[in-house]
Amino acid sequence: MAGKTKTFIQIHENDNVLVALVDLQAGSIIDFEGKSIKMQQEIQAKHKFTIEPLPKGGLIFMYGTVVGRTKMDLPIGSLITTQNTTHEAANFGKKTENFKWNPPDISRFKNRTFLGYHREDGQVGTANYWLIIPLVFCENRNVEVIKDAFNEALGYGKTNPFKSLVKNMVSLFQEGKEEEIENLSVEKVQEKKSETLFPNLDGIKILDHQGGCGGTRRDSESLCALLAGYINNPNVAGATVLSLGCQNAQPSILKEKLNKINPDIKKPVIVLEQQKEGTEQQLLSEAIKKTFLGMAKANHHERKPSPLSKLTLGLECGGSDGFSGISANPAVGYASDLIVALGGTTMLSEFPELCGVEQELINRCNTNESADKFSALMKAYSASAVAVGSGFDMNPSPGNIKDGLITDAIKSAGAAKKGGTSPVTDVLDYAEYFQKPGLNLVCTPGNDVESTTAMAGSGANIMVFTTGLGTPTGNPIAPVIKISTNTKLAKRMPDIIDIDTGGIISGEKSIPEMGEEILEMIIKVASGEIKPKAVLLGQDDFIPWKRGVSL
Repeated sequence: MAGKTKTFIQIHENDNVLVALVDLQAGSIIDFEGKSIKMQQEIQAKHKFTIEPLPKGGLIFMYGTVVGRTKMDLPIGSLITTQNTTHEAANFGKKTENFKWNPPDISRFKNRTFLGYHREDGQVGTANYWLIIPLVFCENRNVEVIKDAFNEALGYGKTNPFKSLVKNMVSLFQEGKEEEIENLSVEKVQEKKSETLFPNLDGIKILDHQGGCGGTRRDSESLCALLAGYINNPNVAGATVLSLGCQNAQPSILKEKLNKINPDIKKPVIVLEQQKEGTEQQLLSEAIKKTFLGMAKANHHERKPSPLSKLTLGLECGGSDGFSGISANPAVGYASDLIVALGGTTMLSEFPELCGVEQELINRCNTNESADKFSALMKAYSASAVAVGSGFDMNPSPGNIKDGLITDAIKSAGAAKKGGTSPVTDVLDYAEYFQKPGLNLVCTPGNDVESTTAMAGSGANIMVFTTGLGTPTGNPIAPVIKISTNTKLAKRMPDIIDIDTGGIISGEKSIPEMGEEILEMIIKVASGEIKPKAVLLGQDDFIPWKRGVSL
């Protein structure tokens, strides 16, 4: 177990600011390395304060790297705020050193397995879904109709307790008992889910979106590449694709993208075109009949033991706070290192949230080619943001800033901890499918859903998602494990949190201990033993990136 609870922490020995782990009152004094530091203002937990006087224009260091520049003179013990600090990040260039990695001890996990769905191409799924995909937004209503028909008839539909709640409210209102309405609770009116016809099929998922036509041809090409990645994902048994007929995102483009990823794909892919089928009823009838028969075959797949090297873990953070880079993200990074050391694959995305740590990641790249690709993608992305009057410095949200992430460089340095310490084996542009095990960098926006959407399209079969403020986000096909950075959040929003890493902040747990605990949860979820909260709540978020500026 780690030591007793601390009131502050210095993350790196070269840092000139400390992070408050508890609220520190104005005028209070702490002892740090033999000197007394008096708080100039109240320092709320998660926020940073100076350990030496800083002149106007002085650099601020956290995680051992530059994360900001002062706008004014700051005496020792000063709170870092957006009023006195501006974004500043370290420069980056070519790969400058050969990286040597010390992997973690994997003896506890080296002979472990998870129960997954083995596909003919060698991939292993952590779930078994049938996908229904519209190639264009015009088909969104039709895929919803198909999903609703199957969910109700086959027992996949999740009961909506709020419908029963509203019915009860209506009854009380009609009976003149309005005063009793406030005493009703959702728990009292929940219903049980019915049994499903296909027990080995986890359900039907749809990927509705607002693309496929209009916009640019590049948008349609990118969308088809993303959808092809979803079809190829091992968590998918087969797919039904609905095309209108006249849209930019043609079935031929989808087929081309799928063939590029997996020329020998054996999964059933049903493609129907509404303008050829005739009436909507004819289209839907044909789609439902073919889909039912496909689902019946997909039900023959059963979970079988698989080595942990078949895990492909997406690494995500959202609603981040000042503890993210101290607790949850480093713990996830340790779990990532364990999976990489076991021969598995992990994915670190959100390029706007890698601002300032580029050189470290470049030096961790196995090849100069990967290093150059990462550098080029980062520069192009940054330039496109600046060209429309924005920039990576505008990434932190009001919630981030309120909870201590004052600059994008501070946020990025903590976000990058999800990637652990392992070498970077490959760099993927948006909608590229992974080819190499190990840590992959995936070019996506910092937007939570655009990022998780992309990682599933690049082959992630499971994801971990850290949050300090609380973010109800999931994915249609890859189960998402939600991890809180602090115990207050875990207690306040237990309906969305699966793991609490607040023990690291309190000193009750170490980062390696939490990392191993996270991997244990990953194995259970991958085996179907536990459904994470995002799956139970039906949080099937899907937003393709239209390659414009999104931070």
